[in-house]
Order: sequence, then C-alpha cells, then structure tokens
Amino acid sequence: MPNVKQEILDFSQKLPETVTLDQVMAKLYFKKQVDEGLRHLDAGKAIPHEQVEKRLSKWLEE
Repeated sequence: MPNVKQEILDFSQKLPETVTLDQVMAKLYFKKQVDEGLRHLDAGKAIPHEQVEKRLSKWLEE
C-alpha cells in the first residue's frame, strides 16, 4: 500500500489553485469510499449484482 502522506501530496499537486476545502474533503471522501469498495471486492465480500437489483427494486417500489 502506498504511503498515505505521499498519496495526499500527489493528490494536492493535481488540484487547481481555486479549489475549496469542501471540494478537497469531498474528493478525499469519494476516494476513500472507492478504495474501500475495491478492497471488499478483492476480499470476495461483494454483493452479487442480482441481489443488488432485488434490493434496489424494493426501495424503488415504496
């Protein structure tokens, strides 16, 4: 796993000068969620697509 501090430094170098703190926080949170999802997939902890469709269809019926 890459060094977190270096990842943040690399990330910050790519941001525009006009970025707001809220935008930075949102991007970091999104990255964290995606990385966590990928770790779950790698560990075999994913929910099958069919099961996701069933869950979503229940939510959409209400």
